[in-house]
Amino acid sequence: LDTLEKWVTEIFSEIPNNGLPKPSFGHLTQPFDTPEFHKLYRGKKVHSLTITWALPPQEQYYRVKPLHYISWLVGHEGKGSVLSFLRKKFWALALYGGNGETGFEQNSTYSIFSISVTLTDEGYKHFYEVAHVVFQYVKMLQRRGPDQRQVIWEEIQKIEANEFHYQEQTDPVDYVENLCENMQLFQKEDFLTGDQLLFEYKPEV
Repeated sequence: LDTLEKWVTEIFSEIPNNGLPKPSFGHLTQPFDTPEFHKLYRGKKVHSLTITWALPPQEQYYRVKPLHYISWLVGHEGKGSVLSFLRKKFWALALYGGNGETGFEQNSTYSIFSISVTLTDEGYKHFYEVAHVVFQYVKMLQRRGPDQRQVIWEEIQKIEANEFHYQEQTDPVDYVENLCENMQLFQKEDFLTGDQLLFEYKPEV
């Protein structure tokens, strides 16, 4: 550590600090508020359906991770899930919902949330119905709200904590690069954990 600290000091100490705050683009609201965004685009020979929402920026809620929570509910594959229903109809093979939590998908201007369904040949013929089922499921989650789902949030919290504590060792260069990115996004005490752990349950968020 002493050697590494010496190298870092030698290499970076001459870089001037201009004292300016980190740039924010929060004033650029509704980046996708165009007629083109509210349309269905069809591509040939691609048996998948992707529904994308542009949401207000969520990066300040990294300790709650609301989009991770929603993607967990949407991506559930057990009894009563949207994927279970679509599979019984022989319309879908897989379903994924989520947000990458960095870069294009989450920043100070907006956050993207997508649900992608891998369709069967039969599902491709019924993609309007598949889309309708997905929207029905999201509407149901919205109507029921998170108040009765703290147990699910705590379950996700425990799983993420276990994955964090028992993760395989990563390449040191990749690890340092990830930490440097985290330093731009999280509070100091969360540099090591902010991108993985859930800290606070806040149903209003």
